[in-house]
Amino acid sequence: MKVILRQNIETLGNMGEVVTVKDGYARNYLLPRGMAYVASKGNMRVLEEERTRLQVKMNRELKDAEKVAAELEKHENAITIAMQVGEEDKLFGSVTKDMIAEKLAEKGFNIDRRKIEIDEPIKTLGIYTVKIRLHTDVTAKVKVWVVRQES
Repeated sequence: MKVILRQNIETLGNMGEVVTVKDGYARNYLLPRGMAYVASKGNMRVLEEERTRLQVKMNRELKDAEKVAAELEKHENAITIAMQVGEEDKLFGSVTKDMIAEKLAEKGFNIDRRKIEIDEPIKTLGIYTVKIRLHTDVTAKVKVWVVRQES
């Protein structure tokens, strides 16, 4: 069966491509989940309209992400997280994505913790650079200061 893909599917192809798949795969998986249309001229027109709407939406999201990234990187005031410390300045536990997201929220940035990328676990005091993937094309970097918690 020939279908038109409504979104990028890693194993099949990209949005808008006409691909041939087995009938059962199309009827039982792709079509019910809205991932594809049956290939016809009418559905091609519908897909083109969808594509233009999606492009406008993606451009808007990209501009918003770029604006947030500029705001994040513009702020010289890095995030400070106070942690309990043991011997040799090792932390009890580690700094988590949730902690960073919470501190960002206190500064007015509502960032989902899943967008925060920590290269390696933060388990000692110091200054770290953490990446925040705001969009597929936009990444911001934030400085995280891990300091000793005053008791």
